[in-house]
Amino acid sequence: MDIPPFLHRELFGNELLDYIIAALILGVGVGLNRLLSRLTSTILFRITKRYTAGVTEQELHDLLIQPLGTLLYLVTVYLAFGVLRYPLPPTAIRGVEPWPKVLLLNLFHLGIIATLVWVVVRLIDFMLLVVKRRGDLTATVGARRLDNQFLPFARDLLKVFVVVIGLLIALGQVFGVNVTALVGGLGIGGLAVAFAAKESLENLLASFTIFLDQPFGVGDLVTAGSVSGTVEKIGFRSTRLRTAEKSYLTVPNKSMIDKPLDNLSLRTARRVGFTLIFDQKTTSDQLQAIIEESVAAIQEHPLVTQDVQMKFNAISLSGKEVTVQYFVETTSYDEYLDVKERLNYCLIQAAEHHGGAFASTSTPLTVQVGTADAS
Repeated sequence: MDIPPFLHRELFGNELLDYIIAALILGVGVGLNRLLSRLTSTILFRITKRYTAGVTEQELHDLLIQPLGTLLYLVTVYLAFGVLRYPLPPTAIRGVEPWPKVLLLNLFHLGIIATLVWVVVRLIDFMLLVVKRRGDLTATVGARRLDNQFLPFARDLLKVFVVVIGLLIALGQVFGVNVTALVGGLGIGGLAVAFAAKESLENLLASFTIFLDQPFGVGDLVTAGSVSGTVEKIGFRSTRLRTAEKSYLTVPNKSMIDKPLDNLSLRTARRVGFTLIFDQKTTSDQLQAIIEESVAAIQEHPLVTQDVQMKFNAISLSGKEVTVQYFVETTSYDEYLDVKERLNYCLIQAAEHHGGAFASTSTPLTVQVGTADAS
């Protein structure tokens, strides 16, 4: 088949035919980009299917489609422009590539390295998702709790390692840096870096201490110093807490281990303690009957332990003071409040049943004295 002569006409150092071939390659590559990306992820899933119990093929597609699409697009651009010749200016030196061409090639190589790092990072997400799903299917509650703490930590650690390796490759391949000499130089300046990043290193070491010692885990309600909240994430530098006000609190890991830490989720029960004040007109018989009925009502509740204490503790100018203390066997704060509300009604009903009256003072009717609950 003869090629029309006009296609051999040159424009900026290339024939029109070269531009048409480059456009066709670019068009076909862009058109088939999504199809090839999905085909690649499908093949990868089929290869690893026997090890990916609990993870669907669509989840792998959602993780890999975008980075694989970007990688294929960069390869398509490279192939398309590979058929073109870069026009040399009259002052160009033979054997020396012009700087615009070198710049474009370096940008392409940088894009390829960054996209490959992106693909590897998404594969790490997929692998840890597989580990988590397999653990959910077979592990005990304690093992799942450990996975919730360890897997995000391991994922972040692997991602940092991959990004550092990608950065070193980019420095060596794109910018011509002697990576071996650079790594050797880091040993010389390591002491200065350690002093400059003292706080960051302390928090990093604290994160390993938290993981190894496991004073708390994701989902635990903790109090450390003046801060309190539910642990949502344990990272390299900090721990994220969700407070009772639903705010998102970030606490350095060092602060989580160098202060007394109370893991409220590990309590077997929640303490309730307060004082009731009856007026002076309430007789001793009435008071004794109120206490007996109240203790019986509290002990009958299925979530209350048997060590219930309700004592006529003191006589003051404001009235007759009765202290109440019992423990609710629950780790749920909402359930704890429900039990406390129900038993408060029982106390009032017992007082009303036996004709007792609470003292009219400026102090509240029910005075809390150091309850151990925390939202």
